Amino acid sequence: MQDTLHLSPNTTTNALPPKLNFPTTPPNFPSLSRPRNLHYPTLSSTKTTISLPPKPPKTPETPPNPHSEFQEKMLYLDSIGIDLFSLLSTHPPIVSAAAADIKSVVDFLRSAAGLTSSDLRRIAAMCPEILTSKISTLVPIFTFLLREAAVEGSDLRRVIHRRPRLLLCSVESRLRPTLYFLQSIGIAEINKHTSLLSASVEQKFIPRIDYFQKIGFNYRDTISMFRRFPSLFCYSIEHNFEPKFDYFMVEMGRELKELKEFPHYFSFSLENRIKPRHRRCVEKGVFLSLPAMLKTGEERFQGRLEVCCNSSIPVRTSPLWCTNYDDDNAS
Repeated sequence: MQDTLHLSPNTTTNALPPKLNFPTTPPNFPSLSRPRNLHYPTLSSTKTTISLPPKPPKTPETPPNPHSEFQEKMLYLDSIGIDLFSLLSTHPPIVSAAAADIKSVVDFLRSAAGLTSSDLRRIAAMCPEILTSKISTLVPIFTFLLREAAVEGSDLRRVIHRRPRLLLCSVESRLRPTLYFLQSIGIAEINKHTSLLSASVEQKFIPRIDYFQKIGFNYRDTISMFRRFPSLFCYSIEHNFEPKFDYFMVEMGRELKELKEFPHYFSFSLENRIKPRHRRCVEKGVFLSLPAMLKTGEERFQGRLEVCCNSSIPVRTSPLWCTNYDDDNAS
């Protein structure tokens, strides 16, 4: 049986439900306030941020101990026979150089040129600056010696041992210009005269050439002398050329052409070789050429004097005069 909806006579099906009337003021509800002793997290209206715990402060790095560094450097140099305190007197910057940098330079010199501890001690005594140089400045010098100066790899140790200062020279401003000058005057085998490469053309070579022209040689003869004996460039004008040339001209009474033929005269000691032997020749009344008088050993020189005194000697203008010392030139 179906239920029947009964409507009042004044109600129509399309009528709205009666309007509900609410009070204009809210009822008095009990206050819900936060307890004063509790704290609630507050969230942002846009996004929630989570604060991470602060990072622990970095502990400062312990600075290197200067005493330990100095001791390491001292012990290392001592291991190759170099006294650090003696080195300080000639090269004070060694005190601030790192031990690791000095080791790197020494290792490079050992591997590149085969230098021994003895060579390193010589370097420290003559050019201590090399020990505090940079490998980046040493590499171009070794490259120059091998490629441009034609030094054999097996000869590098001899070259550096003889002239350590080469390792302190600039390739661009010193080594290469000197090489070109020596080649320009006809010295072809530079690898046999590498010690000259560290010298200045303007300050050392040109003044010596000028001196020989001043004492009577023309430019062609002068260059010929230096070409035959390049070591002339190494000798002092004041302490070598001048006193030896004065003795040659005044006491010995020789002619310039003998020096032209034998420029090696300037390589002998004036006091220990030239003067004593000349005086003995004068005492014996013997005239010997410069090579015969200076190149031979003492025993052979004395034997030469005895032979000349006990036999007739060709006069100086005779073609046979030179035969008396031809065999001595090879000694």
